[in-house]
Amino acid sequence: AAELAAVPAALAGIALTAGDGRAAAGLTVLGAILAAAALRRDRRPLGWAAAACVQLAGWILLAEQQVSAPEAYTVPLSVGLGLLGWLRRRPDPTLGSWAAYAPALAITAAPSLAAAQDGLRPLLLGAAALAVLLAGARARLQAPLALGAGTLALLALDQLGPAFAELTAVLPTWLPPAVAGALLLVLGSTYEKRVAQLRRARTAFGGLS
Repeated sequence: AAELAAVPAALAGIALTAGDGRAAAGLTVLGAILAAAALRRDRRPLGWAAAACVQLAGWILLAEQQVSAPEAYTVPLSVGLGLLGWLRRRPDPTLGSWAAYAPALAITAAPSLAAAQDGLRPLLLGAAALAVLLAGARARLQAPLALGAGTLALLALDQLGPAFAELTAVLPTWLPPAVAGALLLVLGSTYEKRVAQLRRARTAFGGLS
């Protein structure tokens, strides 16, 4: 298609005008043109290029404003991908939740986890991960359930790890091995029960979409 052939040249021209919001404005205009072209049934793939141009324009504006919070860059993209996944699953319920929702969730969760050192971010990220986990459990979807639980576990490890290390440093040296041994004894005495519980959990998780 002629539109696709013109995109690289348009992007090169926009790159030459970088600065003072002109590149973002150019990308937005290009995105609007591509979106209009994508209204034709035979040119629907141009919609992906249009979305990419608009998203890149937003990132450029944020960078020019020196916005450093990763969520400002990732959340809009995640919302768009999540909506797209939902639209794809509506006519095709057999589409797995990993294909539909995992990219949207991971795009925001990973950078936020990497930046979650202090302030309100760990609390907000934990609340969002819990909400995703509960939504996945209610809708019987593997990806939100697993990614929500994984995010909560990594966040807890990141936030509680230093405190736990400081605590173990002041405890008697014999206490941590003694606690670990006691836990192993408890687990060993209920081994068969735990194995059965794990099998039931694995079966239940495998039954999710």
